[in-house]
Amino acid sequence: MSMYGRDPWGGPLEIHAADSATDDDRSRNLQDYDRAALSRPLDETQQSWLLGPREQKKKKYVDLGCIIVSRKIFLWTVGTLLVSGFLAGFITLIVKTVPHHHHSHAPPDNYTLALHKALMFFNAQRSGKLPRHNNVSWRGNSCLQDGKSDPSTVMKDLVGGYYDAGDAIKFNFPASFAMTMLSWSVIEYSAKYEAAGELNHVKDIIKWGADYFLKTFNSSADTIDRIAAQVGVGDTSGGSTTPNDHYCWMRPEDIDYDRPVYECHSCSDLAAEMAAALASASIVFKDNKAYSQKLVHGARTLFKFSRDQRGRYSAGGSDAALFYNSSSYWDEFVWGGAWLYYATGNSSYLQLATTPGLAKHAGAFWGGPDYGVLSWDNKLAGAQVLLSRLRLFLSPGYPYEEILRTFHNQTSIIMCSYLPVFSSFNRTKGGLIQLNHGRPQPLQYVVNAAFLAAVYSDYLDAADTPGWYCGPNFYSTDVLRDFSRTQIDYILGKNPKKMSYIVGFGNHYPKHVHHRGVSIPKNKIKYNCKGGWRWRDSSKPNPNTLVGAMVAGPDRHDGFHDVRTNYNYTEPTLAGNAGLVAALVALSGDGSAKIDKNTIFSAVPPMFPTAPPPPAPWKP
Repeated sequence: MSMYGRDPWGGPLEIHAADSATDDDRSRNLQDYDRAALSRPLDETQQSWLLGPREQKKKKYVDLGCIIVSRKIFLWTVGTLLVSGFLAGFITLIVKTVPHHHHSHAPPDNYTLALHKALMFFNAQRSGKLPRHNNVSWRGNSCLQDGKSDPSTVMKDLVGGYYDAGDAIKFNFPASFAMTMLSWSVIEYSAKYEAAGELNHVKDIIKWGADYFLKTFNSSADTIDRIAAQVGVGDTSGGSTTPNDHYCWMRPEDIDYDRPVYECHSCSDLAAEMAAALASASIVFKDNKAYSQKLVHGARTLFKFSRDQRGRYSAGGSDAALFYNSSSYWDEFVWGGAWLYYATGNSSYLQLATTPGLAKHAGAFWGGPDYGVLSWDNKLAGAQVLLSRLRLFLSPGYPYEEILRTFHNQTSIIMCSYLPVFSSFNRTKGGLIQLNHGRPQPLQYVVNAAFLAAVYSDYLDAADTPGWYCGPNFYSTDVLRDFSRTQIDYILGKNPKKMSYIVGFGNHYPKHVHHRGVSIPKNKIKYNCKGGWRWRDSSKPNPNTLVGAMVAGPDRHDGFHDVRTNYNYTEPTLAGNAGLVAALVALSGDGSAKIDKNTIFSAVPPMFPTAPPPPAPWKP
């Protein structure tokens, strides 16, 4: 039996009753047909007819337009970026909202802190028209008629420079030594000055002094016959009541009395020391070629004058002899010659500085109680260290080697004399070395020795030399630095008085400094010559603070009297503070900054040692 129906596609639909089978049989038959149909490849259209709609497969790649990347890599990348962004934002939110402490650099050491203050003393000592950045509130323009007020002098413009101490006298001899010491410290430790933020400041201080020295002689000439050695006078002997810089007690800004100028015509010591000051400054300012050459020319002129016109500047009972008497000029010849050699590279200066006869006259080959003591009067110890530097780093050989080796050996002996195990110099119970053998005003000598020991130890370190011998005993460079530290630490307050001898440093320091400007209030009242005596004799602390001034120091028993009228305890000086600055910068920092080995040799040509003369012919 069959039934006919209409086929939806247009044909008859035949259904055979005989074919009625169970659903399970029909399903099995269809599966057989499916396998048979799939045994040959079908295109997508055919598959859709047979299988109907099918599920889309996920693509393995992502088309980004310019590049096709793996879907897995793409998803990982996007996910990583999202997570990183979330974490960064979360961390930023925490950092900004949660309180936290600022971790700054380690605080400056005591030597650096004291250095800042010690340099300020020079600002307070400036004479003339002050620069805007002088930063000393109680100071003003002063002594603007220096030179003009003395009809006897040829140099009419002597405005500027520095007042020496607690008075208003300008002594070129100690002032030029002070500038030389500052320049030496800058040449060796410019990196330390830079780290302390004081390099420009100390260079300004040196330039202020050098510019004044150039006014005190005909600096444009090759040959001169005079130098202005001093402005102002301090002699009050014989009960003189003539107003001068020692008899009167006045602020420099109020000075109205005549200030005479002292000229010298045979002053080898002064001229050679001024030559050293200008020559060393020329190295400091070597990057300013025109100014450096101007300084070198002035130094050459001065040194020629010192050699041509022999004599001590303080001879003949001059005013300078009362305060800064020079004992000899031979040490200045060695010192000045060494600095001019470094500034010019001219070997004639080295030949002079290493002449054995000159060194003999300077006292290089004999001891004496003051041997090894560097001061404004005697520069031999400094010259020997300076020339030992030449041997350590350049080793010029013949014909200089023998005398340079002698200077080097003498320097070693000087360093030995500073050590406590030797008896060359006594020490106070508090540990202060007595380089001036118990006489007053000891600190100016101590700071110079501290600088020499520190810089020489740095020379040895830079030359990869671990130490030096004192007789059969070997001492490391650390011993020298320990000497320097203990002496400077004493000055900074580690002493029986528990007092800092630098004004403004620490909590306990001298309040009655012997100094006219600092002891008189700046209150728009002009106190005349004798009117200021009330402030000199007052027992009250100074109304102004002379920041950074190193006073003269304690006595040989570690005693100190903070009394304004006793200058042997409470008066500071330019030369003393210059040595202090040099020692402080040498000890400052964390030890990472070393000396500048090469700058001092910038003008020195390559050295090719001369062959020594052949031996004498052999005779049977």
